[in-house]
Amino acid sequence: MAEAADFQGTNPSPARRWLRRTGALLAGAPLLAGLLQLPFAASANAAVQTSAQDASGSGSVAVALDSLSPEVPTDGDTLTVSGTVTNNGKQTVTGAHVGLRVGPELNTRSAVADVAQDSGSLQGATGSEIGGKYVEKFSQLTPGVAEPFSISVPVDKLNLGDDGVYQFAVSLSGQTAAQPWDQVLGIQRTFLPWQPDEAGTKTKTTFLWPLVSTVHMTAETGSNEQQTPVFLNDDLAKEISPGGRLDEMLSLGESLDVTWVIDPDLLASVDAMTRSYRVRAADNTTTAGTHQAVAKQWLAELQKAVADKEVVALPFADPDLASLAHNGTSVTGSLSHLKEATDVVANTVEPILHVKPSTDFAWPVDGAVDPSIVKVATSAGADQVIARSDSLQETGSLSYTPSAARPIGGGTTAVVADARLSEAFEGDLTTASDSTLAVQQFLAQSLALNLQTNQQRSIVIAPQRMPTTHQAQAMADALSALEGGNWSEVQKLTSAAHAKPDPGATTKVPSTSAYPSSLRKQELPRSAFEEIATTQDELDNFKVILSDESRVVTPFGRAMNRGMSTSWRGSAAAASFRNDVDNHLTDLTGQVKLIDKSDTKLSGRSATIPVTVQNNLVQGVQHLTLRLTSTSPTRLQIGG
Repeated sequence: MAEAADFQGTNPSPARRWLRRTGALLAGAPLLAGLLQLPFAASANAAVQTSAQDASGSGSVAVALDSLSPEVPTDGDTLTVSGTVTNNGKQTVTGAHVGLRVGPELNTRSAVADVAQDSGSLQGATGSEIGGKYVEKFSQLTPGVAEPFSISVPVDKLNLGDDGVYQFAVSLSGQTAAQPWDQVLGIQRTFLPWQPDEAGTKTKTTFLWPLVSTVHMTAETGSNEQQTPVFLNDDLAKEISPGGRLDEMLSLGESLDVTWVIDPDLLASVDAMTRSYRVRAADNTTTAGTHQAVAKQWLAELQKAVADKEVVALPFADPDLASLAHNGTSVTGSLSHLKEATDVVANTVEPILHVKPSTDFAWPVDGAVDPSIVKVATSAGADQVIARSDSLQETGSLSYTPSAARPIGGGTTAVVADARLSEAFEGDLTTASDSTLAVQQFLAQSLALNLQTNQQRSIVIAPQRMPTTHQAQAMADALSALEGGNWSEVQKLTSAAHAKPDPGATTKVPSTSAYPSSLRKQELPRSAFEEIATTQDELDNFKVILSDESRVVTPFGRAMNRGMSTSWRGSAAAASFRNDVDNHLTDLTGQVKLIDKSDTKLSGRSATIPVTVQNNLVQGVQHLTLRLTSTSPTRLQIGG
């Protein structure tokens, strides 16, 4: 596997080697890995390890690392670390100080992941405290009270050696009445990526920046000439307003060199908001929408942001390819909807953004693939499938992470995004500390990847489709730091897809049985595609009588596309949306009907029966056929 290069073990940090050389450690004092006592507390080894940590291995003092700047230090920099320490124990901590520790160099990506998993544990290697004036002291820490700290240290005081990823920790040492000796009571590990000079070979990195949202528009339109659209709610207005999720994604992304991945339905929805629109309320009434100015501003900013940038367009409404492959292909017409969702892109993205998007890429949810998903994904014209390395896993003996592009047969290329880098910002990043840790881990993984080999590689990063505001901010911070580093250079997705594949990389698509059960449970069921097929049949029968079928076919066609959206995964509202679409179509067809008449008595063998057809639509109808049937054919026969 690609992690075959991840030989277990770490090297002592240069700081530790330097301290050893200068005699900073007591001669003959044993260095016990996993024990976090200060050097002069060696006699209390067992007591410290037992009492200073809880059942999870964490200390009684929580250390939050809110800021580490610069994220990628280099020669001559001053590293500033700030955050808070909180005494979660029951006793006051006295004689406390916050210190910085440079730990061992981490030689593999797996080693980085292992440290991140147990970043707050008092067990494991911690490195040597820099000490001296580079500490912050507290006379006492009262239980439950958070105390801020900030320490600045010249990078040359860290004594970092070779290029690489170094474990870096912030620790809180002190004592309590029950344990009156100096000991480490809390720690937070993170990483320092160290590449002060330009790397001989830089990783070519592609970062996908998704502009995707949930479904917002209904099938309902007004009877006026403009066909005023009706929105499910006002959520989209909140997302694109200042401070909203999509507003943040836009404002952050415009300063980054990324590949924009856009759902055309989002563009169509915001574009519809620039004109008259209505919003449905909980009681099913509608009110006039009022966010035209916000919509216009957001689209104008997006047009500027994507100018001269790579834009990849998903099929309209981002259809759930895995659900379609597993549950929809046996339902007549389902694949036709995917083709329609792909074809409509040309009439959506370019007219709104004034850039020509690439439509050659399909993106199954979480990059999880199997043969049926690949077949469906490429059925509408895409010949490149964005997969992920935890799905299309390496099974060979490569000692490094290979390039993203893999030929998987049939003229199709799998563009395999790196799972660790792609998942780096999926956690709850609402706190500054969690965000800082995510950024440093991302940078550490990226540098560790680059140091695996001197071979040129193209790496793709495909984050979650709808990052939160905090996740997006962390992504942007990490990318800004990466662009300022010395080991990576930006590459477009199309270039990564056409890069020379690594001959040793896995090209075998995993079997259907290997598809993650957690994702399968979220899929749209077969019944969803059957409901959509029923709606399509009703639409086909209805449109033939319309003088202007586009007024009905277009909004209902797009609504059926929205009914297959990936955004419905795990949502109980999916069935309600599809049902509302079908009910609205039924209501429209009911607008063309026969007027009830009183009973007609026949006085002979033949008679004329007057019939009145009422058309309450706002357009004319044609090609109507009237059929008269007898419920009692023995008494009444209908002539030809």
